[in-house]
Amino acid sequence: MDDKQRHRRLRLLIKKLNKDHKKQNQKIDILCNDLIAAQRNFIKRLGIISFVANFYESIIGMTDLNKLLYTAVEFIKAENADVNITFFLRQEENFELYMFESGRPIAIEKQYLEGCFTPELMDNISKSNKVCNLDDMFAMGLQGNLNELNKISAVTIPLGLLGSSLGFILVYHSLENKLTADEISRISAVISGLSRAITSCQTLSIAAD
Repeated sequence: MDDKQRHRRLRLLIKKLNKDHKKQNQKIDILCNDLIAAQRNFIKRLGIISFVANFYESIIGMTDLNKLLYTAVEFIKAENADVNITFFLRQEENFELYMFESGRPIAIEKQYLEGCFTPELMDNISKSNKVCNLDDMFAMGLQGNLNELNKISAVTIPLGLLGSSLGFILVYHSLENKLTADEISRISAVISGLSRAITSCQTLSIAAD
C-alpha cells in the first residue's frame, strides 16, 4: 500500500471518527436537556405540592366562611403579586360575591371587573365547569369597556364538589403581569380542598340559623 492510499484511508478514518463523535455529542446534549427538563418539572411539582400542603394547613378547622375565603385570598396573593381575587358563590337563585380588603368584604363598584358580570354570565361560567379566559367570558356574554378590558389578564376557576357547582373564582390583574400557566395551576391545585371547606362552612352556617 503506497503513501497516497494510506493518507486516503487515514482521512476517511478521521472523518468517520469525527462524525461518530458529533453524533455522540448530540446524544449527550439531548440526554442532558431531557434531564434538565425533568429536573425542572420535578421542582415545579414539588413547589405545587408545598403550596397545596401549606394552603390546606392554613385553612384547616375553619368554620367561618368569610374568614376562610379571606385566608384563601391572602395565601394566593402571597404567591401571586398584585392579583385580584373574587369569589362567586352560587346561592339558590343567584350568586353571592366575596371581595376582601383589610380583612373585610368590600362593596362591588362598576369600575371593578366584577361589575361587568351579569347573572346570565355568572350562570354560564359556573355551568361550564372549566377554566375560562377573557375570550371565553366574552363568548358567554361578558360586556364592558373593551379598551379597559383589554388591559386585563383574567381567568375564572370553577369551584365544585362531587359534580355539583359551587360557583367560581375570578382571578385577574394588569396585562403587564399576565397570569401564567404556573400561577393558574397552583390555584387550581387547591380547588378540591377549598371547595370542601366552603361547603362545610355553608352547611354549618345553615345549621346555626
